[in-house]
Amino acid sequence: MGVNKVILVGNVGKDPEVQYIKEDVPVARFTLATSETYKDRNGEKQTNTEWHNITVWRGLAKVVEQYVKKGSQLYIEGKITNRQYEKDGVTKYFTEIVANNMQMLGSKDGSSNYTPSAPQQQNKTTETVNEPPKVDNTEDPAGDDLPF
Repeated sequence: MGVNKVILVGNVGKDPEVQYIKEDVPVARFTLATSETYKDRNGEKQTNTEWHNITVWRGLAKVVEQYVKKGSQLYIEGKITNRQYEKDGVTKYFTEIVANNMQMLGSKDGSSNYTPSAPQQQNKTTETVNEPPKVDNTEDPAGDDLPF
């Protein structure tokens, strides 16, 4: 038995792209930036930003299509998947997070573009109702200057 679970809190890098595979099966794709801040050996603050490819399906994709924009802050739960494809005789590899749970936290400027009372699709993949854990990565909890 194995576990493949990812939890991310970050900001959307650009407006999501939504496609309909069939008339009623949407898929949304977007990038999410997560940042880690730490102090280096000289006491200077350093920020390391990672970019993640996010894919959501069906009901959750409809929520993303309607409410998620560039800069939106999201809490994402999902799993890591790896795909490969061939282009011009070269094998390309692609890693993405397939989200099955999402909580809208607000946009980068602190405002929210989501109204909880808005009608939502009830599907296998729905929004989380619970509050996600608070994340404060501005200080190094160990108190040392190591970035790990």
